[in-house]
Amino acid sequence: MSDRDTSAREPAAVPGGPAAASAAMLDVGELHVSYGRVEAVRRVTVALAPGQIVSVIGPNGAGKTTLLAAVMGLLPSTGTLRFEGEDLRRLDVEARVERGLCLVPEKRELFGELSVLDNLMLGAFARRSRRSRGGALRQSLQVVYDRFPRLAERRKQRASTLSGGERQMLALGRALMSAPRLLMLDEPSLGLAPMMVQEILAIVRGLRDDGVSILLVEQNARAALESSDEGYVLETGEVALRGASAALAGDPRVQATYLGGTTDDR
Repeated sequence: MSDRDTSAREPAAVPGGPAAASAAMLDVGELHVSYGRVEAVRRVTVALAPGQIVSVIGPNGAGKTTLLAAVMGLLPSTGTLRFEGEDLRRLDVEARVERGLCLVPEKRELFGELSVLDNLMLGAFARRSRRSRGGALRQSLQVVYDRFPRLAERRKQRASTLSGGERQMLALGRALMSAPRLLMLDEPSLGLAPMMVQEILAIVRGLRDDGVSILLVEQNARAALESSDEGYVLETGEVALRGASAALAGDPRVQATYLGGTTDDR
């Protein structure tokens, strides 16, 4: 696919266009990210409005994880990176977390020897540095437990003893302890059984309904498009196609490449 593909697009509502960018919570424009001489992301433009789930799908090596890392400040980049109108390039990772960005990485990065509770409290580190009151942190912890009852049941267990689905819940819960306004998720369904994938994505949709905006990178393209409002197809570091998720899911080329369908458009 090329960026000239238009059959799945709604021109008046294409993310990254002028109308979307002006109202965007996250505005990524003409982003370039390189590993040495290898350019992993080229001319990528993504816009996410408040209250949206935006999905990014594509094959392995397409640059999806690199995109999230650049937005979070973990990798240097060139181009536009704005969050609620503020230039993110002037902020380090900790400052971005304080502004309301949070990344749940693909490998979850939990501390296996620490308890569930200790892992959750580490997620509130930035808030503790801002001298949040203990009552506010306890309230946030209770909100996480209400959303993930299994974490409350296992709060004294070491994280290493949890199942795959429980570890993903813990990674999400830890992120929520930072009180994010934009939550970036890298392959949240990775390694999970199909029923657990549906449960995790239902939780993600619930977060959106509670006001948390979501940038979702996911190889399970069908689940990602079913769960999101807008979608981008990233291939070899570039945006190959973008549009409303329902339109992308109905596009014959997306179906043939990512959803297991067939197409005569060759």
